[in-house]
Amino acid sequence: MNVITLQRNEPHTGMRNETGPTQTARTTAESAPTSPTTPASASIAAMNQAIEERAARNRQRISAFFQWLLPPLFGLMLFTAIWAIISYQSEGLPGPIPTWHAAVTLFSDPFYNNGPNDMGIGWNILNSLERVGLGFGMAAVLGIPLGFIIGRFAFASRMAAPIIGMLRPVSPLAWLPIGLLVFKAADPAAIWVIFISAIWPMIINTAVGVSKVPEDYMNVARVLKLSEWKIATRILFPFVLPYMMTGVRLSIGVAWLVIVAAEMLTGGVGIGFWVWDEWNNLNVEHIIIAIFVVGIVGLLLEQVLTMIARRFSYE
Repeated sequence: MNVITLQRNEPHTGMRNETGPTQTARTTAESAPTSPTTPASASIAAMNQAIEERAARNRQRISAFFQWLLPPLFGLMLFTAIWAIISYQSEGLPGPIPTWHAAVTLFSDPFYNNGPNDMGIGWNILNSLERVGLGFGMAAVLGIPLGFIIGRFAFASRMAAPIIGMLRPVSPLAWLPIGLLVFKAADPAAIWVIFISAIWPMIINTAVGVSKVPEDYMNVARVLKLSEWKIATRILFPFVLPYMMTGVRLSIGVAWLVIVAAEMLTGGVGIGFWVWDEWNNLNVEHIIIAIFVVGIVGLLLEQVLTMIARRFSYE
């Protein structure tokens, strides 16, 4: 018996099969597994990224360094150029180069001692700093507690307001004759002038800081029934410290400013007397050097106090 095999004919749609060699290759490539990254290549990539980050940080540091250095350097160069032009046109005023040579000679032996009227500039600076330290220290010991009391109690504030308002504008040198009359000596009189000049900024700034303490803090202190000592040490002092340090910085600037003028009038060993003595000798180079020394020492004192304030900041 014959077996008849039936074949089913696919309908002819008129569409061409588009599966060609190109599509087959693409499909094969997409279905092929991706080769995993080797540990060596990953290590190299991480190393390159670390090098790039380090280079970026170095570029930022260099840029910040030049931004910090260049403006003051340009300012000093401009100041020196103006000074040189003025000295060239003014007879008797030494320029930067002669002043530099005089400074090198002067600081080659700053601590010589040929008697009380002929001592090196180093001894004069140290004596002035000693007077400033004594006067400023006494002003801090008295002025800061007074500032706390004035700021804490309204009665004390109203009582001290007319006294501070009347005495604070008085010129520091106006107090010098009172010091000479009371102490009968030049050194205590100079220290007195520093004391009376440096005390006002500390009193005022401390009192302002105490008056700005939030009322909520004081309400909590009253609820907890804290003593005045604990209120002062636990609440007031941390809040008032920035104001107090601002007053201290202002006071040290005033004290160092006043000592030069006071020593010019009282004599003795000190940077102020040294300036006046050099003027009597018509040594203008040394006067200009003394101006720079006074400015640099004052800047260093202020920077030291700023560092102390940051060290003990409660922020």
